[in-house]
Amino acid sequence: MIEKLFKLTENKTTVRKEIIAGLITFLTMSYILAVNPSILSATGMDKSALFTTTALATIIGTLLMAFLPNLPIAQAPGMGLNNFFAFSVVLTMGYSWQMALTAVFIEGLIFILLTFFNVRELIVKSIPQTLKEAIPVGIGLFITLIGMKNAGIIVGNPNTLVCMGDLANHNVWIAMIGLIITGALFAMNVHGSILIGIVIATVCGIFFGEVHTPEAGIFSLPPSIEPIFFKFDWNHIFTFDMLVVVFTFLFVNLFDTVGTLIGVASKAGFIDEKGNFPQVKKALFADALATTFGSILGTSTVTSYVESCAGVASGGRTGLTAVSTAFMFIIALFLSPLFLMVPASATAPALIIVGLFMISSIIKINFNDMTESLPAFLTIVMMPFCYSIAQGIVFGFLSYTFLKVCTGQAKKVSVAVYVIALLFLTKMVIDALHLV
Repeated sequence: MIEKLFKLTENKTTVRKEIIAGLITFLTMSYILAVNPSILSATGMDKSALFTTTALATIIGTLLMAFLPNLPIAQAPGMGLNNFFAFSVVLTMGYSWQMALTAVFIEGLIFILLTFFNVRELIVKSIPQTLKEAIPVGIGLFITLIGMKNAGIIVGNPNTLVCMGDLANHNVWIAMIGLIITGALFAMNVHGSILIGIVIATVCGIFFGEVHTPEAGIFSLPPSIEPIFFKFDWNHIFTFDMLVVVFTFLFVNLFDTVGTLIGVASKAGFIDEKGNFPQVKKALFADALATTFGSILGTSTVTSYVESCAGVASGGRTGLTAVSTAFMFIIALFLSPLFLMVPASATAPALIIVGLFMISSIIKINFNDMTESLPAFLTIVMMPFCYSIAQGIVFGFLSYTFLKVCTGQAKKVSVAVYVIALLFLTKMVIDALHLV
């Protein structure tokens, strides 16, 4: 049954590889169980209910990705989107969290329609090949930055923007030890290197006093989601502000998802020689349905997680990896003290190692042609510098279009790329006018 569902032999993988990959994906993204409730509770939403809802939305979204497109990609409430939900829509614009949930629900329905009519698939197919090669590289640098930030290796600095972290911080050494061990295990072709590295780093955290074993036991029943379940507010549905909020959710989620899908699919070998990604429509349906269900449960936009690359790097190739990840989140509902014990510094080496793996496609970029290399370069650098996959794609599309037009190669740009570039430009103008 497993072979029939997930086509393990066809994808040259095994049940063991898939389960380990799913566990690694879970460990690298399990922080969402703590972070999402913390962010959204600032709006007045019940924090305990948010823990359960975050887990349920992740489980549903990840299982949809497992069974519809059969991909090793996990989904969860998106970072960045939850910040926009809480701090922009609710705390700055002054709307209720119920209104924000309504905007997310509408966004999900629109995504379902756009996917059904192949609009989102057309966007994926229209991405120029040079940007398709650049996107995994940008994501690799982006998740490396996330890993180093989580470990305290890189910290903010008002004078230089970023700088080296404090070497007296035990988390820096936990991450560095984990990184060296993981790298050495990979060099020796040890199976499950990333998982072993995470476990050893966590044990180091216990010795350093940064990780504490649960005193009250590891078992706890999940809190009720009743305070935030199906809490929509339709009073502002036809207002201009609702339109702006929905459009922003749509824009960021669309290109974060597209970037993540292409990045993961490229490293897993799912994109063919012509640059096509056969499972893309089903993957986008899974994303749209996950966002819709997530809003009903009471959380912000659900999207594909870039941390899925960690599972792919460990050998995950099918939806069984995603099933394994979802199963870990089910267990986490009842064993949250145990799983939340793993510190961010212990999972940081996994993200850094995966970042290394993902930059390999940079050799396929044509650096002899400025109209190809500059858009690719901007795509790569804007992702970590703007802390956004979507912004990298925006700058890549716009620079590609302008450079081709300015150098007399306008015919090489497809109609779809022109339309998308125009939408990006319109969005940037709207943002600029809003800032003014």
